[in-house]
Amino acid sequence: MRPVRSLRTYGAWRGRSLPAVVNFANFQNEIYFAGLGGARPEFPMTAHGLEQRAAELLSPEAFAYVAGSASTERTAAANLRAFDRVRLVPRMLRGTAAADARDLSVEVLGTRLDAPVLTAPVGVLELMQPRGEVLVAEATRDVGVGMVLSTAASSTIEEVGDAAGDWWFQLYWPADDEVARSFVQRAQRAGAKAIVVTADTPGLGWRPRDLAVAHLPFLQGKGIANYLSDPVFRSRLPNPPEESREAMQLAILTWAGMFGNHSVRPADIPRLREWTDLPIAVKGIQHPDDARAVVDAGAAGVVVSNHGGRQVDGAIAALDALAPIAAAVGDRADVLFDSGVRSGADVMIALALGAKAVLYGRPWVYGLGIGGREGVRHALRCLLADLDVAMGLAGCATVAGVGGENVQVTA
Repeated sequence: MRPVRSLRTYGAWRGRSLPAVVNFANFQNEIYFAGLGGARPEFPMTAHGLEQRAAELLSPEAFAYVAGSASTERTAAANLRAFDRVRLVPRMLRGTAAADARDLSVEVLGTRLDAPVLTAPVGVLELMQPRGEVLVAEATRDVGVGMVLSTAASSTIEEVGDAAGDWWFQLYWPADDEVARSFVQRAQRAGAKAIVVTADTPGLGWRPRDLAVAHLPFLQGKGIANYLSDPVFRSRLPNPPEESREAMQLAILTWAGMFGNHSVRPADIPRLREWTDLPIAVKGIQHPDDARAVVDAGAAGVVVSNHGGRQVDGAIAALDALAPIAAAVGDRADVLFDSGVRSGADVMIALALGAKAVLYGRPWVYGLGIGGREGVRHALRCLLADLDVAMGLAGCATVAGVGGENVQVTA
């Protein structure tokens, strides 16, 4: 079922014209009423359950690619544990328990979303399902959240743009500025509403799960659809990659030679600004000074993130970096959060510590692998219903109303 949109009846009774809001919490009523007829949810109801089901159904290579993190995976574990050190402080008797009393909508980087959630950029979704990125685009459009499309996609920018609602393009800045500019300008023409430059991946982290199965999908020509479809990239090749197996191998080697880029600096942001008039955010920021540097250079937003623990083992939990970065630049730029979100309470905690929205990663990817578009919708609706209910029970009527008074940080 699609989420139910309803006018806030109190506002209508008062004679005011109010925008429609999405009753995300209604998802639990759908499930309970369907249960009267003997139906139970097709997919697991928790992030952990989705991961367990995916481990059973996906190939070892596909599951390792999504689930794996850097080295001992301490950073990925720290991301989850960090939420245990922050507790919500519910406020009572505020009239927010009724679903139509709450509005989860937010505007971030100039994009209006029904809820403060976007799907994080995850590459090579063909490992989960054919046309994976297109299925995610359709699911996010249906649910009312944003999508961030990875450069390392298995579907092209244009294919996703045709299917998506509100979406942003994530740029792994290649070591070829003309290819980078082509990607950005293709994204703008295709309808992207922001550009997200990932700063924490000038090269791949040490990922033992992938190494154990000797699996790097890009070397099989997977996850490079945006390169193979790009006219500037193709101009770097002696022959079109589809002409022969040898030509495809050369295209893959050309990709490998330009994927990593250790030369990008904050001073490059003004150059990116010359290529597009879309808002620019920088993802992978974990230190306030880095946040200040990219905002001073012209970034409209920062995404506090450690890449879900996939890059630097032993790095600080992303959540521990959020409040200091929000304090440093939150009055000048939109601060978003990524890495470790698994529940509605996690989203609330990130909002309370200074994020305007979160990027949600692995659970919906597992949903995609388990059940395609419907698996993605299910994973997103679970998170959003959980968030909606949590906000109501904690006394928060709007995203802007979630603040420092709603959390307590423990030792």
